Amino acid sequence: MKLSLLFLERRIKMLFTELKLKRKLMQGIKETGYVNLTPIQEKAIPHIINNKDVLACAQTGTGKTAAFAVPIIESLLNNSDNKGIKALIITPTRELAMQIRDNFRMYGKYTNLKTSVVVGGANVKSQIKVLKEGVDILVATPGRLLDLMSQRVVKTHSIKTVVLDEADTMLDMGFINDVKKILAKIPSEHQTLLFSATMPTEIRKLGEELLKNHVSIQIDTISSPAPLIDQSVYFVDKKNKFNLLLDLFKKQEIKSLLIFTRTKIGADKLARLLNNYKIPNEVIHGGKEQRKRTSALRRFKTGKTNILIATDVAAHGLDITGLSHVINYDLPSQAEVYVHRIGRTGRAGEKGIAISFCDNTQVNNLNSIESLIKGKIRLETNHDYHLDLTKKSKPKYKNFKNKKKPYNKKRVR
Repeated sequence: MKLSLLFLERRIKMLFTELKLKRKLMQGIKETGYVNLTPIQEKAIPHIINNKDVLACAQTGTGKTAAFAVPIIESLLNNSDNKGIKALIITPTRELAMQIRDNFRMYGKYTNLKTSVVVGGANVKSQIKVLKEGVDILVATPGRLLDLMSQRVVKTHSIKTVVLDEADTMLDMGFINDVKKILAKIPSEHQTLLFSATMPTEIRKLGEELLKNHVSIQIDTISSPAPLIDQSVYFVDKKNKFNLLLDLFKKQEIKSLLIFTRTKIGADKLARLLNNYKIPNEVIHGGKEQRKRTSALRRFKTGKTNILIATDVAAHGLDITGLSHVINYDLPSQAEVYVHRIGRTGRAGEKGIAISFCDNTQVNNLNSIESLIKGKIRLETNHDYHLDLTKKSKPKYKNFKNKKKPYNKKRVR
């Protein structure tokens, strides 16, 4: 009876072979080791092949890139006569853009389709050269893409499919104007695909304005962390965060660690502190040259160093295989960002550990996170720097009628 149930459970999962994809595409997929489709792939791929607009929301690490890359390649193999860019994937960060490009090349290894990337911070002349030689699938960050469009190097007349990956970020105020400028140059008759790990209501409404008769796909609960991630929080004063981090290094077996800081300055400062203790680490953030960011990420992914410090923008959407730990050195101000961060670990059925440091200025952030994920994060009190944040702070002045705050020259501008 157990064997029968096990067989049934395995059979319920749809196989890639059942999609009846082109032989050259299937050959590339097989080499990646893919056998079963993930839920987001199973639901999205048929609709995309049938040229439907799609709004898809699924947890980080559930195979969203393949969910749009595989059907795009299949569709292009069916209609490969037209010259020029046929599919455009827009993404918020350079690292994610290059990661998506690599995935397209991996799946389409045995096809004649050419995939390239244009991102800021890289040599624009080499990008222009590649574009002039001919590209079928282009992955881009908005700033560099707009620049090349204005130079008429990127021609959009042949684009049939547009993907906004990490759509919640792409439709946020930081990117939305650039996205609108880009889409205004795309032929009106095109397929639009929006993929994201989180989709707040206001972003969803904005996204739906870009879609026509779309299919909405939602896998699991919106903004829910992967179930195999062990989450914990440490209450600690700002000045003791680094000491606590050093203690955790001693107590926990850390295979690979991604540490998130709120700012670029904070990331660099933490890196210097670790270097002072002869602890190797890499840093990526928006202030780093692309060459240095790429090199740092490569050293981390290949295991030459096992600690990567990053800001949210730089690490957005990164797929890092076998990441054992994520530490929120600074809690994010947006609850959805927390889900993005810890989603870097606990991927592909593996267990992961997510640790957060919370000081007295971040209690509201923690409350927002717990409200979003609909659960309490386990509080760890067994450490030397525990800070009791359950006590309400006393007012600075007991008699407000008789005492005034001291004059502060800095407040006068």
